[in-house]
Amino acid sequence: MKQLRFKRGAVVPVVLSFLVGAVPAHAQTAAERQACEAMIDTPNLTITQARIVAPNDRTPAYCYVRGTISPAIVYQLQLPLPGNWNGRFLNWGDGGKDGDLDYADHRLAQGYAVANSNTGHDNGAEPGASFGYNNRQAEIDFGYRAIHLTVTAAKTAIGRYYGRPAEYAYHEGCSTGGRQGLMEAQRYPSDFDGIVAGAPVSHYQENNASTVWFVQQVYADNLAGNLAYDNDGDGVPESRAKFTMLADAVLEQCDAIDGIKDGIIDDPLKCAFDPRKDLEPLMCANDVNGPECFTTRQVDVIAAIYSGPYAPSGERIYKGKAFGSELVWDVSPDADNGMRPSAVSIDHINYLFYEQDPGVTMADPYDLSAEPRKVGPAPEYAWWEFDINDLQSDKSDFMRAITDATDPDLRRFIFDNGGKLILYHGWSDPGPSPEVTVDYYNEVVRETFGRNIVGARDYARLFMIPGMYHCRGGPGLSEWDRLAPMVDWVENGRAPDHLIGQHRANGVVDNERRICAFPQEAVYSGPAGGQNDPANWVEGNFTCQ
Repeated sequence: MKQLRFKRGAVVPVVLSFLVGAVPAHAQTAAERQACEAMIDTPNLTITQARIVAPNDRTPAYCYVRGTISPAIVYQLQLPLPGNWNGRFLNWGDGGKDGDLDYADHRLAQGYAVANSNTGHDNGAEPGASFGYNNRQAEIDFGYRAIHLTVTAAKTAIGRYYGRPAEYAYHEGCSTGGRQGLMEAQRYPSDFDGIVAGAPVSHYQENNASTVWFVQQVYADNLAGNLAYDNDGDGVPESRAKFTMLADAVLEQCDAIDGIKDGIIDDPLKCAFDPRKDLEPLMCANDVNGPECFTTRQVDVIAAIYSGPYAPSGERIYKGKAFGSELVWDVSPDADNGMRPSAVSIDHINYLFYEQDPGVTMADPYDLSAEPRKVGPAPEYAWWEFDINDLQSDKSDFMRAITDATDPDLRRFIFDNGGKLILYHGWSDPGPSPEVTVDYYNEVVRETFGRNIVGARDYARLFMIPGMYHCRGGPGLSEWDRLAPMVDWVENGRAPDHLIGQHRANGVVDNERRICAFPQEAVYSGPAGGQNDPANWVEGNFTCQ
């Protein structure tokens, strides 16, 4: 990564004096503390904390600043000491429903001035999506206002602390952080020079509502379609054997499509697995549920999860789960119970889906025998009452306008601001559909670049990560520096034709290859006949085609 040269007058004289050994360490430390603490008197920002944080084994000493933006946005800054600053500003994206302050110590250690916010609420007081209950301002702050105002405040604070503005501004985030990056490009195109948006929950309403729909399929008829199995008869379906059986069946058919048998499906769109046909050898005798077989109802649920919900008209509402994601379908608060409602989405429809909230969550959202109480000042609304077809009506339009980041017209960000965009998504993501991100990128190519994908690659590139789960993890190539390729692109003009992704087992790299910019894919070009030898799974044995 190129290190920026400081502009004339960028570093205060006392720091320069210390660097040449003219000022004792205690005097330099006192000056740094004074400069940091003086931030609390910034006249045009509400700063509540400004203090030096001592160095540790992860970070050097830095100036920590916390501030507020009315009515409820809290943000923080991790500001490298002036002699350690690389001249860059980084906004660190959020996850889930947020509601906390997240640190990016690794970026701070690299010299970035880092900002992050709680997006306008505290999840310790209002967990999950409950912050949105009859609170339009909180919804707007979460949707798009908090990140933009945090960026504005951070830039002001950076200018005051260092005596000059940041030379470059970047955003790095995944999941909600990915959505935030796209929201910025669409709504506030001059905030950043470069945006790295991973697994973006761009179609926010469709994703969360479809998660509830998936669980409705499983919970119907007293969990008849649940893949988890109760081995010991205690009423708790603790066995995940069927998830593994399903994943193995998919791999058996689709793993080698890319020419390499490595436990990874490189492109699930090329996989033609049909659960109703391909699971036939594993069906339960007489359709009686057992620990190592599938019932007809379970196969129907599997097929529904792969396909996603459809409207009565036959129109597809949202893409289903990708082949290769089976082992992490049950994203739930209780790992012993397969395929329970996701903790991220279970209360979404109560508080963030409708213009008028239908009611609070049930005391026990997993007790389907309970009747939602519909009277009183706080009526209840249960997730099993939700109708997925409300996505196709105007019932979801109001909140879409606040939360969704689906506008493919990025001309202001790209042509007016000169911005660069990197999108990435794991092909085995069990959350937001990776195929939806591919669709969005193709829409950007059409709307922003007139269908010229070669021209689009000069400004926006997509990387689909084989075998990676949501933002990280999985059997695939989930390790690489997300930010460095963007910095090199913005500052040196070197667009990333590929990333070098790695997978580690017990701390040792056991798989490495190129992750090519869409629509290219990595093709094995190493020693003939050696494609299935793990010793040959190194970056130099793959080319982008």
